Amino acid sequence: MTTYGTIPTSSSSPSSNLEFISRAKQRIREGLATRRPWKIMFDFRSLGLPGGFSDAASRVRANVAYFQMNYAMVVLLVLFLSLLWHPVSLIVFLVLMAAWLFLYFLRDEPLVVFGRLISDRVVLVVMAVLTVALLLLTRATVNILVALLVGAVLMLAHAALRRTDDLFFDQEEATHLTPPPGAPVS
Repeated sequence: MTTYGTIPTSSSSPSSNLEFISRAKQRIREGLATRRPWKIMFDFRSLGLPGGFSDAASRVRANVAYFQMNYAMVVLLVLFLSLLWHPVSLIVFLVLMAAWLFLYFLRDEPLVVFGRLISDRVVLVVMAVLTVALLLLTRATVNILVALLVGAVLMLAHAALRRTDDLFFDQEEATHLTPPPGAPVS
């Protein structure tokens, strides 16, 4: 049976839109579930100077693995606050964040453009270049770089000063921190 002249029905019915929103909410919840409690992160009894450079490097590695979502939220907050005095940059930043969420983080199915399958690596590179280019065009480059530097310094300072003896890693996280058996220890 031919269907010439008929209008194809779209798969974007209200129920599929609701499914997409609920999947997006679920993915955001799963991502935020890796956030550690702020009370543990800012436990002042767990702060102390490292014994040396190797101890500081070990602390940074362990704390970044443990508090990675918290650190990302802190850096994004510093960046957001720095853009408050540049409303155009802030709007561009928010639009880009929405684009990142829609095109990279919350996507369940492969991206197809003009009938061609686009890999995640291509999406990542294009979005990164687009983000840098658009933020540079807003002429808030120095402001953005300083905000990222401040965020990185805050993260590294906390990671180096916070002791790791009271952190509890699950099995998967622990395998990322310890070298495999027989591997040289640096």
